[in-house]
Amino acid sequence: MPPKNNPLKLNPLQLRTLTLLQGLASLPETAVQAPNGEITVTRFPQPHGDHFHLGNATVASKDATGLFNEAVWNALGRKGLARPEWPHRITLTLDGLHYNTGLAGEVFHLGSAH
Repeated sequence: MPPKNNPLKLNPLQLRTLTLLQGLASLPETAVQAPNGEITVTRFPQPHGDHFHLGNATVASKDATGLFNEAVWNALGRKGLARPEWPHRITLTLDGLHYNTGLAGEVFHLGSAH
């Protein structure tokens, strides 16, 4: 369910993808921060089975389809939330880093889920 405050009117796939990108941006092994505060995600998870691990969280593969979708990256770019360099890296702008998707609790499952 999208957050009540979704000023850029992101669709559900864009919201889930931005949530995952924000999560990836928080991990030093997957992202690099620029002096201006923007963060470039340079490594993407490889799902195994129906999930993958992101830090100490587990994410269902079905929630990550936008990570590998050029149209989703471009939509985030058009909305000023990211600068995509498909398919190698995507830089989250400050707006993208701070956009409240409201989905972190739904997408990131803490604890062991194997």
